[in-house]
Amino acid sequence: AQERTRTARTARLPELQIGLKGAPPAPPRTRADMPFGDWMEHWYETHSRPAARPGTRRIYEGYLRLYIRPGLGHIPLNRLTAKDMQQFFVWLKTEGRADQSDGETGLADSQLRNIHSLCRRALEQAVSENLIPRNPASGCKLPPARKGEMNVLSRESMQKLLIQAKEEKYYELFLLEFATGLRLGELTALQWEELNLTTGELRISKQAVVIGSELVITEPKTKAAVRTLLLPPKVLEVFREYRKRNVSRWLFPSPKKEDSPLLPSVVRQRLHRLLDHAGCERMRFHDLRHPYVKHTTKILERRLILVLGEKLAELVSFIGEDKTEAQSAHSAIERNFHVCHLN
Repeated sequence: AQERTRTARTARLPELQIGLKGAPPAPPRTRADMPFGDWMEHWYETHSRPAARPGTRRIYEGYLRLYIRPGLGHIPLNRLTAKDMQQFFVWLKTEGRADQSDGETGLADSQLRNIHSLCRRALEQAVSENLIPRNPASGCKLPPARKGEMNVLSRESMQKLLIQAKEEKYYELFLLEFATGLRLGELTALQWEELNLTTGELRISKQAVVIGSELVITEPKTKAAVRTLLLPPKVLEVFREYRKRNVSRWLFPSPKKEDSPLLPSVVRQRLHRLLDHAGCERMRFHDLRHPYVKHTTKILERRLILVLGEKLAELVSFIGEDKTEAQSAHSAIERNFHVCHLN
């Protein structure tokens, strides 16, 4: 009997070895001199990832892979200094951006603050576990979070922008923005399946974000951002015609990459180009949302869409393909356009 048991165990040995090989790797043993990159991975998997949303996970993992590990990952945790951290953020600000295809070499201030927050929280956990005596990220000097002054697009500039957008094949995108006030990531993530061309209902449930050099479609940050808007009839007519020319599943597809939406950065660049060509002062895309940002309640948002959005559509939906019709439209807009004030 003992011989049979021993034989059975020996026969199962290869199976058990295969099982061990396929098992997930054991978490690294935390110690004071472990590489900072390993500590960040351990902290993220243990303390941050379980509670993070899928979109947030992608962003954090991009920060870890593209910036934190290459910049600081080799330094032992207990030898990481405030000077190391400060030099790291200077590098990120000046030349550390992973995707420099648009000519920008440094990260935005908001990204710096996000990466700093990630490092600071991980190092705070190391302090609480007595791995290091103090948090070297606490003394870093970062660009302050400034709320940029919002510019309001003037009546004349709005007219010129829409006419120029018509000439450069971006009319539907900016018309929809003026009619709804969507965030840029929400606008570029839209697919035709989310727009009911019969009822005019537009479902907002996704956003496009760039993580490193990759465009990711993810859920909005909050449940309140998931909503359904009703397009004004004249705007809906424009999109019914636009659908006949657009065979992509995306409302605003990339002209270069198959089955991909426009990058948010491309829309920002195009806005500046349109404003330049129209002879208008440059402004941020966010400033186009001014009426919707200022009035935040859903009731006011709906009224703005129905009143302001429809007025815009009525005045500009007939802009033609050639410059003669565009000039005629411009004259008509000049005579009839007025700003709607809500009581």
